[in-house]
Amino acid sequence: MTNAMRDIVLVTGLSGAGKASILRVLEDLGFETVDNPPISILESLVGDGVLPLAAGIDARTRDFDAAAVLRVLERLRLRSDINVSLIFATAEDEALLRRYTESRRRHPLAPGGPMGSRVLEGIAREKALLEALRDTADLTIDTSDLPLADLRRMIEGRFAPDAAAGLAVSVLSFAYPKGLPREADLVFDVRFLRNPHYDPVLRPMTGQAAPVAAFIEADPDFSAFWQRLRDFLELLLPRYAAEGKKYFTIAVGCTGGKHRSVLVAERLAGHLRASGWRVDLAHRELKIAGGQASAAGSSSAAGQGALSQES
Repeated sequence: MTNAMRDIVLVTGLSGAGKASILRVLEDLGFETVDNPPISILESLVGDGVLPLAAGIDARTRDFDAAAVLRVLERLRLRSDINVSLIFATAEDEALLRRYTESRRRHPLAPGGPMGSRVLEGIAREKALLEALRDTADLTIDTSDLPLADLRRMIEGRFAPDAAAGLAVSVLSFAYPKGLPREADLVFDVRFLRNPHYDPVLRPMTGQAAPVAAFIEADPDFSAFWQRLRDFLELLLPRYAAEGKKYFTIAVGCTGGKHRSVLVAERLAGHLRASGWRVDLAHRELKIAGGQASAAGSSSAAGQGALSQES
């Protein structure tokens, strides 16, 4: 949020994917928040106020129509006094089904029938209704395996009062066997680099450890790769910023998400910050405890504050 422009954030997405959690984080950041206002009064809610505003909109909203939301969004983006963002919260069907099953709550668009089939049919209906909004979103957040603490960190990094304006870059390390990050705009595969996994001394460490970093950087092709990667991003990022893109995620993957991808992601985040970009760094397969990283699966949310079923 900047002094010159007031932030307006529209939060939408699938029921149970974390929209309410996002709104609570924004409220903690000083946003006025309102959930599911009628589309017809959305522009009047924005008005000419001073405080930033966050509004939750989904298929439960009275008079909901995705095309109408997009028309309002287009008009708001023409204003020079506000900065408008659309966040879309999503999750895999299995995660949404699990959340509804655990809470025993009814999906708002579910028909009658067995619990599981009702929820899945409701999810399918909602996806169809919200497809146009997902395609237009400035930021899409998949909460399938996302701990609540990580969701809070993502939102705070982009909308805290001291956050700088312009393109926000996220750098994420991951393991290929656990799937590509759905939010990634660019993906780099670093499995061609020397793998510390096969060194019994280095195996327990992560790419944040100096011995692991030295081992990987000693790869004869690392230097050429690193230079080309920096040159490539120095070309692309200003162009994306000039096109008005607000959020950009760079994912770096290796086999285990513990050594090579972590080292490259760390180096890349540091380089981009030094170049003046606003950067958020995360390691999907590492569990953060006491400020130190240790290997852990991304789906292990125990003790991390996992998202529960909510709209």
